[in-house]
Amino acid sequence: MKILIASDFYIPVVNGVVVSFCHLIRGLEEMGHEVRVLTLSNTTRSHIDGNVYYVGSLPAGWVYPKARIKISGVRRIVNAIAEWSPDVIHTQCEFSTFSVARKAAKKCGAALIHTYHTLYEDYTHYFCPSKRIGKSIVSHLSRKFLNKTDAVIAPTDKVRDILFSYGIKTPVSTIPTGLDLDDFSGEELKEDSGKIRDALSIPGGTKTIVTIGRLAKEKSIEELLHYFKNAGFENTVFVIVGDGPYRKKLEEVTGDLGLKDRVIFTGMIPPEDVAAYYRAGDVFVSASQSETQGLTYIEAMASGLPVLCRKDPCLDGIVENGKNGFLYETEEEFRQTLGVLLEDPGLRQRIGNAAALMAQERFSIPGFAKAVTKVYASAPKKDKK
Repeated sequence: MKILIASDFYIPVVNGVVVSFCHLIRGLEEMGHEVRVLTLSNTTRSHIDGNVYYVGSLPAGWVYPKARIKISGVRRIVNAIAEWSPDVIHTQCEFSTFSVARKAAKKCGAALIHTYHTLYEDYTHYFCPSKRIGKSIVSHLSRKFLNKTDAVIAPTDKVRDILFSYGIKTPVSTIPTGLDLDDFSGEELKEDSGKIRDALSIPGGTKTIVTIGRLAKEKSIEELLHYFKNAGFENTVFVIVGDGPYRKKLEEVTGDLGLKDRVIFTGMIPPEDVAAYYRAGDVFVSASQSETQGLTYIEAMASGLPVLCRKDPCLDGIVENGKNGFLYETEEEFRQTLGVLLEDPGLRQRIGNAAALMAQERFSIPGFAKAVTKVYASAPKKDKK
């Protein structure tokens, strides 16, 4: 099968969308499929480089970090894709490359599949002061895009149910993203994590809670800072790994709470170091309720790290409270659970082992690719235009 993956973002950019479809590409190629990529050029020039089609674009960082908007060369790229004649075009973003992919799918008769990665209704505060109006806009635009596709993939039932509430008529399948979880296990990570603790000047014997991801308002990291302050745990530091538009605000909150000596902001780190940063922690924490799947939760669990996360439908069937992790709904639950975890290394070990086992069993790349190809195969065949 010939498969074109379309995304506004592609390597070297690293985010959840890129991680997801790069793992999909790996799984598809291991199954013997031929895969190419459609993405945006880092210049205004459209071109083809190996198996990647680049559409000319301009920077749009004011919309999202490293975002770009297509401007030229669309017809040339569409014709080149049609000449290759893919069986399936699988879009990953709803913006620039989606429109190009749709034109190419019409021209060559390919099935158009889309994965809905982002719950935009949780991001409406960036463009609309009214949450109700923002959600209405997101609902309308989601219907507009997704009802033009032949099939939709949602990473969790939470996302599937939200799409149905928008009035999406296209069939929606729930398929969790596959991850290369071997990167998060191995004895060598213990040594690497020790080096990271040394580099961060974390004294021996100090307990460490960690969160990893984009620093944005919707991630609710500010809530975690307040909870951490109020809990009053001694000999404990909070490591916040990543960067984003809300970092300055979080640093201000940290100062206001008198936590500068106990909270560490690492900034952006190399992708190859992420696994070691998980292992450098004793407990992974998250207060986000804006996740479609929450890849960092799964990575943390694959690392054998006990997770303590705010209860959210995206974690249904993943975090079993008290068995392979913990969920909280109130500050008191957060404080009590975190206190027990920090004081009981045996509990951390038991929960971490169960978490790692679950992650390895449920989120493999081969299983991910196999499930996606079933959606491809079920998509209706179309005539070339």
